[in-house]
Amino acid sequence: MARVSLIEEKSHPELEKVIGRIRGGRGGRLLNIYKMLLHSPALAEKWLDQVSAVRWQTDLDGKIRELVIIRIGLLNRVEYVIKAHVPAFAVREGLTVEQCTALNNWQASALFDEQQRAALAYADAMTREVQVSAPVFAALRDHFNEKQIVELTVLIGTYNMHTRVLQALEIDAETPAESAR
Repeated sequence: MARVSLIEEKSHPELEKVIGRIRGGRGGRLLNIYKMLLHSPALAEKWLDQVSAVRWQTDLDGKIRELVIIRIGLLNRVEYVIKAHVPAFAVREGLTVEQCTALNNWQASALFDEQQRAALAYADAMTREVQVSAPVFAALRDHFNEKQIVELTVLIGTYNMHTRVLQALEIDAETPAESAR
C-alpha cells in the first residue's frame, strides 16, 4: 500500500487539465505513479515530459531502452517497473520473455549481443556504483555515438530516479483492471 494517498480523478476536478495531458501522454491511462505525483501537479507534468523524452524522443533502439529499464527495475527491486515493462513494452520492442528473465544474470546468458552487453554493463555501473569505470565506458564507444551515450546516460539516470521514488513511497503496480482504464 502506498505511503501517500493516490489522487483520485473524480475528487479533483481542478486537476482536469493536467490529468488530461497525462492521459494523453500515457495511452489514456492515469497510472498510480501519476496519481501520487498529482499531489504536486507541476512535478507530475515535468515527470511526464522527462519520461516521455527518454523513452520516445531519442535515437536509442527500443530493445536497448527496454533492456536497460527492466535491468534497473531488477537491480532496485521495483516490481512496478518490471510488471509495467514485461512483457508489454519489452515484447513490443522485439525482446523475448526469455531475454527479460535472463536479465537477472545477463552476464552468464548468451541471449544478448555485444551492444546490449555494453548498455547493460553501463546500467549496472551507474546503478550500483554510480562511478563508471574506464573499460565499461570504453565499451559504450564501440557501439554508441556520443548522442546515444548521452541519451542512454539520461535514460539510466531517469529510471534510477523513477525506481527510487516508486520504492520509497511504496507505489503499487496497477491491477490488470486498472491498467485497462
